[in-house]
Amino acid sequence: MSKGGETIDSRQARAAIGSANRLKLGLFGANCSSGRAVTMVPERWSGGWADCVRLAQMADRAGIEFMLPIGRWKGYGGETDYQGATLETVTWACGLLAKTERLTVFGTVHAPLFAPLIAAKEFVTADHIGEGRFGLNLVCGWNEGEFEMFGATLRDHEARYAYAQEWLDIVKLAWSQCEDFDFAGCFFNLKGVCAKPKPFGGTRPLIMNAGASPTGQAFAIRNCDALFSNVSLGISFEQTVQHVENVKVLARQYGREIDVYTVGVVTCRPTAREATDYYRHCIFEHADWAAVDNILAMKNITPQTHAPEEFRRIREHQANGMGGLPLLGDPDMVAGELAQLAASGLTGIAVSFVNYLDELPYFCAEVLPRLARAGLRAKPGAL
Repeated sequence: MSKGGETIDSRQARAAIGSANRLKLGLFGANCSSGRAVTMVPERWSGGWADCVRLAQMADRAGIEFMLPIGRWKGYGGETDYQGATLETVTWACGLLAKTERLTVFGTVHAPLFAPLIAAKEFVTADHIGEGRFGLNLVCGWNEGEFEMFGATLRDHEARYAYAQEWLDIVKLAWSQCEDFDFAGCFFNLKGVCAKPKPFGGTRPLIMNAGASPTGQAFAIRNCDALFSNVSLGISFEQTVQHVENVKVLARQYGREIDVYTVGVVTCRPTAREATDYYRHCIFEHADWAAVDNILAMKNITPQTHAPEEFRRIREHQANGMGGLPLLGDPDMVAGELAQLAASGLTGIAVSFVNYLDELPYFCAEVLPRLARAGLRAKPGAL
């Protein structure tokens, strides 16, 4: 069976991200200065190109499935200007795809800031460079200051997803239609569209989205291969299982299958005490609190809008990898947490570290073999 010239088998192969592992692993946010840790410690991540290349090649050798960048155009201030220096994600993906062999690399793209036909061509180019290893993380945007930089309008929430629907429809048509086509919608009116070549190998890039609202999740379920959902502290195993199952049931109502991923922040050391001490050192004692407060204020989360204890909890969670699930402890503890995520039905997780290059080797040497022994992953490659 096929749809738009694309076979079911080819879609499934793309969705597997080149791996038969039950729990897929990715690295999140390495294209940004400081990565996802809002910290002032001197060893925080550089986000520089040379470090990104070394990290991608290390991940490739270890069997890590993917790298997922953050679409960021403006820093959050504070003492570090958190995420103020970033590499544009599609260009970044092209470079990393050219320097790796198995790794899937995503571009994170704000639909309102890129003309869809230009974007479709960029994605195809990246996909050919990587011979089918490029993925698209589509975002609609929320940071008004970034949109003002471009002179772009940040539409209301519902309209953002209506616009993104037309935008993605055009991209998919450009990827699949062999004949010239017209497109008439509320936001776009295109005539005589011609787009060649098509994506690599007669299929299309994997598409993901991280919509959290009902509208955002519905958009992902209708259109995407993967939904990224936050699994925060305090959410029970049973709640996670139910969320994953609900997403999959809704997708099947559209005749589709979708994978559910989450994001996490790893602090893994030989002992739980060492991990806790380092976590406290980075996230509490040396957090860039001015940057954290700037981020929260953009979301109207302030001491004036929240009770003191609730604001403190949100503030500390934000400092820890922009709200990712903390995976904290010795290798047994971290592997156990990851195994529980897999047992909940999640397909995979994108993780970050304070310094990816410093910390990934220990994670690969100690946590990956434990996941292999649990039957969740193949034995890791040598770094």
